Amino acid sequence: MTVGNSESKELQPTILSYVKDIPNLCSLTGLACTILTIYFSILGVYAAAMIGMVWAVAFDWADGLIARRIKGRTGKDRAFGGQLDVLIDIVSYGVAPAILLMSYGKFEPIFLFGAFLMLAASAIRLSYFSVYGLAGGSKYTGLALDNNSLILVFIFLFEGMFSEGTFSVILYLSGLGLAALNVSQIKTPKLSGNPVNVYILAFYTLGITAIYGWKLL
Repeated sequence: MTVGNSESKELQPTILSYVKDIPNLCSLTGLACTILTIYFSILGVYAAAMIGMVWAVAFDWADGLIARRIKGRTGKDRAFGGQLDVLIDIVSYGVAPAILLMSYGKFEPIFLFGAFLMLAASAIRLSYFSVYGLAGGSKYTGLALDNNSLILVFIFLFEGMFSEGTFSVILYLSGLGLAALNVSQIKTPKLSGNPVNVYILAFYTLGITAIYGWKLL
C-alpha cells in the first residue's frame, strides 16, 4: 500500500509544469492584462485601463481556441486549465470592473455597493456555470461575463461627451444592468465558439487599442 502511494505521488506532475501548457500561458497573459487594467484604473488612466480590459478578453478567448486544437492533452490538463480559467475570470470580469467603477466614482461609499453587486453577480454566474455548464450544450444561461468587459470598453468611448458626474452615473447603472443580466435566465450563444466572432473580436480589439492608444498620446 505504501509503495503504491509513493509511486502515485511520483507520477503526480509539479504545479509549475502546467505553466508550460500554451493555453494556460494565454490565460496568464490575460491575467497580466487584467492587472494592468486594475493598476491604471486606480491611477485614473482609463484609456490604458480599457486597452488592458479588451486584451484580457482576447487572451481569454485565445486559450480556449488553442486548447481545442492541441492534441494529446490529458483530462488532468483540461481540468487544470478549466479551473485556472474560472479563477482568472473572477478577477478579469469581476474584480477589475468593480475597481474601475469605484475608481471612477472617486471611491465614494455609494460606489462600494455597486462594486459589490457586480462582483457578487460575477461569482454567482461563474459558480452556476461550473455546476451546470452550457444550456443544451450550446448556450449560456445569463449573459457571459466576457461581454461585460466588451460593453464597458465601448461605453467608455463616450466618456468625453458627458460631465464626470453624469458619466459616473451612466457607468454605475451600466454595471448594475450587466450584473442583472449575468444572473438572469436569458440564454445567450457561446460567441467564442464561432470563427466569425473570433475575427470580429480581433478587429474590435485592434480598433479599441488604436482609439484608446490615440487618446493616450
